[in-house]
Amino acid sequence: MDNITLDTKEMESYKQLDEIILKYKKTNGMLIYILKKAQDIFGYLSIPIQSHISEKMDIPISTINGVVSFYSLFSQEPTGKYTISVCLGTACYVKGAADILEAIKEELGLDVGETTPNHLFTLKSTRCIGACGLAPVITINDDVYGRLSPSDIPSIIHKYTKNM
Repeated sequence: MDNITLDTKEMESYKQLDEIILKYKKTNGMLIYILKKAQDIFGYLSIPIQSHISEKMDIPISTINGVVSFYSLFSQEPTGKYTISVCLGTACYVKGAADILEAIKEELGLDVGETTPNHLFTLKSTRCIGACGLAPVITINDDVYGRLSPSDIPSIIHKYTKNM
């Protein structure tokens, strides 16, 4: 970490991360927890952030990146304030999840894995989220919307854009 190129907010974020690493690095099995906390702080896990964790924990960067790349929980790119996840599990798919996904893509002008230019929304597809009785289902951060039709999408999206 090069302190000269970091602004005050970034330095504070790295300081916060260092405190978490110091607290948990000697406990076996805490890498995913530390990575999750780092993502909570920074919003994503860029290569410089992964490198910092690698150095502080004395773990090869390849190991850190392998974990970050493997788990869909982690993002290596900045994401939007709201992550829209469309369940494409069997029950949701059979009940029209593909049409829901298309409606969201059209409404936001995004494809899966993309973020709106204003960093308000990121679109993801997921497998079963365990709400099969509500199929088709989407989540927006912690909010769950079920039994959807494509016509429901504009009003749902509007809830998140009206306070911009």
